[in-house]
Amino acid sequence: MTAERFRPGYHFSARRNWLNDPNGLVWYDGEYHLFYQHNPYGTDWGHMSWGHAVSPDLVHWTELTPAIVATDDEHVFSGSVVVDHRNTSGLAIDDRPAMVAVYTSADPVTGWQAQSLAASHDRGRTWHRYDRNPVLDIGSADFRDPKVFWYEPDRCWVMVVALAAGHIVQFYASDDLVNWRHLSDFGPAGASSGLWECPDLFPLTIDGQTVWVLVVSVATGAVAGGSGTQYFLGHFDGKSFVVQDPGHDGEVGIAPATWLDFGADYYAAVSYGDTPDGERVLIGWMNNWGYAAATPTEAFRGSMSFPRVHRLARVAGRLVLTQQPVPALESLRGDSFEYGDLELNDGVHELPNHKYGEQLELHATFRPGTAERFGIRLRETEVGYDIAEGSLYLDRTKGQVGVHPDFAAVHSAPLGLHDGTVVIRLLVDMASVEVFGGIGEAVITDQIFPQSGNHRIELFAEHGTVAIEQLRLTTLPSTL
Repeated sequence: MTAERFRPGYHFSARRNWLNDPNGLVWYDGEYHLFYQHNPYGTDWGHMSWGHAVSPDLVHWTELTPAIVATDDEHVFSGSVVVDHRNTSGLAIDDRPAMVAVYTSADPVTGWQAQSLAASHDRGRTWHRYDRNPVLDIGSADFRDPKVFWYEPDRCWVMVVALAAGHIVQFYASDDLVNWRHLSDFGPAGASSGLWECPDLFPLTIDGQTVWVLVVSVATGAVAGGSGTQYFLGHFDGKSFVVQDPGHDGEVGIAPATWLDFGADYYAAVSYGDTPDGERVLIGWMNNWGYAAATPTEAFRGSMSFPRVHRLARVAGRLVLTQQPVPALESLRGDSFEYGDLELNDGVHELPNHKYGEQLELHATFRPGTAERFGIRLRETEVGYDIAEGSLYLDRTKGQVGVHPDFAAVHSAPLGLHDGTVVIRLLVDMASVEVFGGIGEAVITDQIFPQSGNHRIELFAEHGTVAIEQLRLTTLPSTL
């Protein structure tokens, strides 16, 4: 196994060393910025700094020099970036608005955590720490990951930030990014067996109504084991968040928390706020704290999910968040192969070997017959649908390089039929599979580390029949 065997082809990873949470996702002056937790000195977690990459389209990334680097007195934990167009902070220079990073300062000796600022005036290429840091300190070693956005109704900045061990998200407001006032708390709620981290809050609309989405990552005890990301739907009035679900006729019902992703490798997901097309795009860290330090790579460790557009939809009378890869995926597509009107009867159908390679997109529509389970096998991984359970699943228990006892697992997500069919979309890279079921209401993200170089792609049905109405395979060349 070479050091680069599992290097992603079209998912972002740092050229070298450790990477985890995405930070500071912002669009500015023709570029999407991706900052991220980064160790400039090694492939293990430590010396937390902000790495930096930019992209014109969320697909083709250029890695830049680290943005905000750890010092002996301050490690730079997660946070966000805003563009202060109104110069509320007074940090503009010569009418150039400042890009302002709001991040967690962590004392490497005491563990103390507080919120600090840094500013850039050259499109994020260089950063200068604010000379009166920190700007928000509550005397805690458990206070981190600020996400800041402009709240137009009250013409102020709002910060959502985690009290990790308390399973609480706090809300603060500021007129200038420097002086912050506490507004309210949310939680505990939903999954609270592990530390709460990396909160995000944003509005989406459906049927003319605005619904606020609160995203919270859970460090341990997630549905797939280890780390995961949950979300709540509700109402935000500029001061507090209340869990609600606007119903079909405008009535308000309680919407419980659910998982943003039912796989093991989607954590710390945060969003771009001001995208050119107005869409809400999230990126997550494609790893799990249960085995993040043990993945079988050498020059680098850690990668990001493919960016996803998030929308609201009603599925079986319930309001849910749906996800699909950003449309710019189309610019990656290479050769495409289509198949249709296939009928499987309790067996396996191997697709012709057209040298699909290890990086591909697969889109399939199944019409269940009498089979109990059916789906796709590739890269020593099985992605399928279980009729009795009404669930989409990913099975990586066979043929994988050993990582950790928790790695060998089957992960499943509830998924109903749409017009009598099951739609499964896969994004497959060198060491990952992202599964989008239905209209994107069921998503599973898992790393894979197949031992063999087997490129076979098989369709299967167990104990009965299934029809494949449409199947499209598309190669996805490397971009990084």
